[in-house]
Amino acid sequence: MYQTLKYSVSDKGVAHILIDIPGNSANVMSLQFRDDLASAIDRVVDDSAVKGAVLSSAKSDFMAGGDLRQMMTLFDQGLTAEQALAVANQFKPLLRRLETSGKLFVAALNGSAMGGGFELALACHRRVVVDDPKLLLALPEVTLGLIPGAGGTQRLPRLIGIAKALPLMLKGERLTPKQALELGLVDRVVDAQTLLEAAQTLVLETEDSSQPWDRKGFKLPGGSGFMEAEPGNTFNLVATRLANETQYNYPAPIALLTAVAHGTAVPMDAALHIESCEFAKLLMNPVARNMMRTLFVSKSDLDKLARRPQGIAGAVIKRVGVVGAGLMGAGVAHVSALAGFDVVMLDASIEQALAGKQRLADGFTKLIGKNRMVQEKADAILSRIRPSSEYADLADCDLVIEAVFESRDVKQAVFEKLEAVLRPDAIIASNTSSLPITGLAAGVGKPDRFIGLHFFSPVDRMALIEVIKGKQTSEQTLAHALDFIKALRKTPIIVNDARGFFTTRVISSYLHESMGMLAEGISPVLIDNAARQAGFPVGPLALTDEVTIEIGLTAMNQGRADLGDDWVEPVGYKVQKLFVEKLDRRGRRSGAGFYDYPEGKRQVWSGMAQVYPPQQPQPSVSELGTRMLYIQALEAARCFEEGVITDASEGDVGSLLGIGYPSYTGGVFSLIDTVGINQFVETCEALADQFGERWRPSAWLKARAAQALRFYPVAV
Repeated sequence: MYQTLKYSVSDKGVAHILIDIPGNSANVMSLQFRDDLASAIDRVVDDSAVKGAVLSSAKSDFMAGGDLRQMMTLFDQGLTAEQALAVANQFKPLLRRLETSGKLFVAALNGSAMGGGFELALACHRRVVVDDPKLLLALPEVTLGLIPGAGGTQRLPRLIGIAKALPLMLKGERLTPKQALELGLVDRVVDAQTLLEAAQTLVLETEDSSQPWDRKGFKLPGGSGFMEAEPGNTFNLVATRLANETQYNYPAPIALLTAVAHGTAVPMDAALHIESCEFAKLLMNPVARNMMRTLFVSKSDLDKLARRPQGIAGAVIKRVGVVGAGLMGAGVAHVSALAGFDVVMLDASIEQALAGKQRLADGFTKLIGKNRMVQEKADAILSRIRPSSEYADLADCDLVIEAVFESRDVKQAVFEKLEAVLRPDAIIASNTSSLPITGLAAGVGKPDRFIGLHFFSPVDRMALIEVIKGKQTSEQTLAHALDFIKALRKTPIIVNDARGFFTTRVISSYLHESMGMLAEGISPVLIDNAARQAGFPVGPLALTDEVTIEIGLTAMNQGRADLGDDWVEPVGYKVQKLFVEKLDRRGRRSGAGFYDYPEGKRQVWSGMAQVYPPQQPQPSVSELGTRMLYIQALEAARCFEEGVITDASEGDVGSLLGIGYPSYTGGVFSLIDTVGINQFVETCEALADQFGERWRPSAWLKARAAQALRFYPVAV
């Protein structure tokens, strides 16, 4: 009778609605499920022998959200306001019918309930959850450019109050069962074996089958609307913080705030209409489409290794070697041990290797003190990491990752020592951020087993790994490297070998453009503030100071030595040389860079005006923001043209997760498509006339513009 659920009634008169979407690993809120659930609710309501119902899942999770791929397709097809509002109302009447039916519905959550799945649970009168810390409950829609669209913006604050509900939705915070219980979002946390029994008991023991907000005299906990909500000025405070954090580049947080403020001041049915209107406006906005596509659809595909070579057996990796116990090497050792691998962490001396492990231990101690880690987990990670200074200790490693200084000579010396001890089938990976993998593999006996794995710092928090294929890297090596990355729970993008690869090339264009602006006489504070207003997490000059100006100069000098007459001087090269070699201002570590750092605090360097006299008048913030966004997108297009990156979705995921490109754009290629490739090329031509040939679009890009050829084909 039903395609997406099973319906049964117990001998105690409790209906059991078991959700099981066919052909999917997870339950999703499809239109077929909506229709089936509507029919099941009608059966519960119409059968006088049925006292209430329990909703549960046949999958490992309870339910995910709506079909984001369908929403993206609708946007590309030219969604009208009426269509967008219809999408926003797909589930609202059904869930309203459920909660006002006069029968009690209990959600029995055996697994995670995210987005629309959690909204379904919130519409139920009671919730019982399995006691599993891996089970998560959340409304993460804002992080994907939307807001909860099935009543979540109204039910959550009505349950726990505006002051507690807003942060959960604005940050998409994921709650464990015990956290949800403490907040009052679930009624019971039970063992998995007693879940259905506990849910059925709730149905039988609960007399009132209405929601609190449908009872006469209901008042929101802490007050409602703009004026009454506690603590005082809640909405003003949140709006101010959002303005600072988002610079109004992200419409979803403001839409959420609007829906909650207006919706909590009126009865539920009117409130749900307000939510639908705000949701519909977002659905028609390219920001939502771009964020959904890159941060959910594309990232999910890459996490599932969509680009893994087919027909190759899975990797058998048990022991991992890491050469280098500095911040990067220790970080790689950390995430490898966290994933369950035995790790040998090697450095030039045992003292350096031990120091690397101790830094990890010290970091864990701080996390434990903040209740962000338990001692048992820290002990388990550290127990898997073995410090060493002897290459012979790497002999049994299945994969060794080199994470030493960014120097070809230093790295080649490491590879020679590895060759002497490793098994012939072991994989050697370099964590280089810019040196061509094919060149590094020249000193390796089996270049087919050599690959680049570019981790990002801090390794434990950065989700991306850039996988670089050398000219001789085998498909098996690539496949097994991807298997390793999946075990680490990181997101891989695959790029072909070239100096700087993809992410380093793109972010370098941003950093050099900012140094070029400095040389033009633009205030460093204006440059960095313009970057933040454009959506970058940190200003480019402040970022360069953090990683040190000297490191960038060293990389440029290495490229100059390698390429000889073919080397093209970046716009910021002379700035780097001046600050490092003449001014001895190398970055934050030395206490002086583009900024001064008295007592470790960044402040404007008073001597900048003497080095680069201020331009008058200073350019606008929007002009500088455009330059920073567009120069990276232009460099990404060059990478695409050269075959360094072959898929726009990987480039977009890489730019967002790896180098902090603003997520509201969807990434470097989404930006070009959203602006329109003709407009993008026209703007770059104008910038080339004004600032130099680095801005000149190639003939290839102009040809794409002439054909209006997008990086993402329009869905039909």
